[in-house]
Amino acid sequence: MINQVTLVGRLTRDPELKQTSEGTAVSHITLAVNRHFRNQNGEVEADFVQCTLWRKSAENTCQYCRKGAVLGITGRLQTRNYDNKEGKRIYVTEVVAETVRFLSSKPHEVEAGPKKEEATIGV
Repeated sequence: MINQVTLVGRLTRDPELKQTSEGTAVSHITLAVNRHFRNQNGEVEADFVQCTLWRKSAENTCQYCRKGAVLGITGRLQTRNYDNKEGKRIYVTEVVAETVRFLSSKPHEVEAGPKKEEATIGV
């Protein structure tokens, strides 16, 4: 079986770093990925893809990237579910990143760090 996803898109908001109860770094981001065709009005539409970054990928992305930054992500598609406060089952489909590549030039306010960064995590 093959479960591999490759995306190139822009961050829809500044990434936020969170910690699991075990202290593992995690970040949930959304990438806006343009479609390769125009709609009936001549506009290019985008898909908004939920992605989860773990460990160093999450830390580096939160440190070096801001809203609008272009990221290249490879990973796997995953579906999970949970029960919300009303007891309704909610299903979430997301990309769990294995490799994150920064494709934008570094922001001026960031003094240290490489211009392009690749972070790989073990899954």
